[in-house]
Amino acid sequence: MKEFESDKVWEQLEQSGITRRQFMKLAIASGLISAFPANEAKAFSSKANGKIVIVGGGAAGLSMAARLENWLDSPDITLIDPSDRQYYQPGFTLIASGVYTADEVWKKQEDCIPDGVNWLKDSVVAIDPERNSVTTSANGNISYDFLVVTTGLQTNWEKVEGITKDTLGVGNAHSIYDYEGARKTWIAIQSFVQTGGRGVYTDTYTKHKCGGAPKKICLLTEHHARKQDKRENVALDFFTASKALYDVAHYTPRLEEIYKERNVPINLNMQLKGVDTEAKRAHFERVTTVDGVKTYTPVIEDYDFLHFTPPMTAPDFLRDSGLCTTTDKDEVETWVPVDKHTLVHTKYPNVISLGDCSNQPTSKTSAAIRMQVPVAAKNLISIMEGKEPTESYNGYAACPIITDYGHVLLCEFDYDKKPATSFPFTMMDTSQELWAAWLLKVYVLKPLYFYGMIKGHA
Repeated sequence: MKEFESDKVWEQLEQSGITRRQFMKLAIASGLISAFPANEAKAFSSKANGKIVIVGGGAAGLSMAARLENWLDSPDITLIDPSDRQYYQPGFTLIASGVYTADEVWKKQEDCIPDGVNWLKDSVVAIDPERNSVTTSANGNISYDFLVVTTGLQTNWEKVEGITKDTLGVGNAHSIYDYEGARKTWIAIQSFVQTGGRGVYTDTYTKHKCGGAPKKICLLTEHHARKQDKRENVALDFFTASKALYDVAHYTPRLEEIYKERNVPINLNMQLKGVDTEAKRAHFERVTTVDGVKTYTPVIEDYDFLHFTPPMTAPDFLRDSGLCTTTDKDEVETWVPVDKHTLVHTKYPNVISLGDCSNQPTSKTSAAIRMQVPVAAKNLISIMEGKEPTESYNGYAACPIITDYGHVLLCEFDYDKKPATSFPFTMMDTSQELWAAWLLKVYVLKPLYFYGMIKGHA
């Protein structure tokens, strides 16, 4: 980790009489190390039998595999995933702001697979839920009794005209929704702040992973410019496809205030449709709705630095399989439909889906996945035992919105968009940005992910 604010942070801790070791002990003792508590689904053991296939080896897939391996007396689990590396994706924003180095956010996938789980290093190309069969690229058909769909989502770079994944960075158009993209973003931000100009930041018109990330990188750019005494060099604008900057009322007023205080205008109902990387122009559509009728007005914005968010959906092979809400490839919102509380597929009772690919009406974050996993695992085992699934997920999600180097607006909420604050933050005013939440974000959550969550311990 680079030392932007970390030396100052530890200096402040030590001035308070707390060493680094004492801080970690205090974190564990107080509950900070598990500030996003697992659901009340209790650890247990079951004699249930059946062949379980897990499609996808990211946060949700690995965590499910670990839980099931721990809870079943005779587990038969195959996890299918082609990846060589396991990335801590919430760290991409911190790479793009210079807080983490690029090598700090990944581990070898083979070191993350739970003991006892059969890892098939392959890609799934089709699923036939009527015949309980998965088709892979290299190993053909794999049958299952029970299926866990945790593929994550598909990043549709080509839905932004003029952009492909391979051209990220061309025309100074960047995105942190890619590992190499995050690395390029940090290099570009440093140069942009020094040379000056206009920075344009966007989200997208579909649901997307870590919805707070576009806001974070915008605010971190602004603070980096101030730290370099170059704030007067840059003008920053944020464009959102939504009708509001944020949709959780407890946190929105302060977030809007921060943007106003930092002189970053917020542009609502603006959908990014294309980028002319040669001319450095971002093409938007402004969406207005009158009496239920939508009107799309083209808007062109010049930029010197662009950070954009691509549209996202469930992967195409899931859409083709009939497991999604539609098979229409032109539909912008396509996800795996599940009961939002039990996480069981609405059509196929031997299929569980959770994480970014499923359609729960909550944010797509690792904190949400961490709460979904014990519910999904317990309910799957109940189904295997011939019982009704009774565990219930309440929609908990968390989005630690970094507002500057040293503070985080810790947004925790449920399906009703009501605050669902975790201890010890229940003793703090979470409607305001917090230094303690910065410590959680930067120092605690990454090791919690690698050594707790995906190991089935947290």
